[in-house]
Amino acid sequence: MPRERPFLTDPAPAGTGGSGAVPDALFDLAVNRAAAALRGLRPARPESALAAWHARTRFARRVPLTAVQAALAGQPHGGEWHWAGGPAGSWQPGRAPFP
Repeated sequence: MPRERPFLTDPAPAGTGGSGAVPDALFDLAVNRAAAALRGLRPARPESALAAWHARTRFARRVPLTAVQAALAGQPHGGEWHWAGGPAGSWQPGRAPFP
């Protein structure tokens, strides 16, 4: 039995891109959960933490990591915001209707 937990391994580059069309609700969920994870972790290297989160989160792997990173790059500072509208969406004020 391995002594290391599988999610502590480095993400594989092959797993960073989604395959096929991504439903809007799944994209929104991935971006909002990624934002919450980074907010809770407050990592020194957000890019590495985001890649590790993406690699070990089953539903997020269906969404390309680059798309999640692009959405997070435009996240407003201050206050509470959530992503809505799928890949063509934007940041909206307030909490997300679905956690």
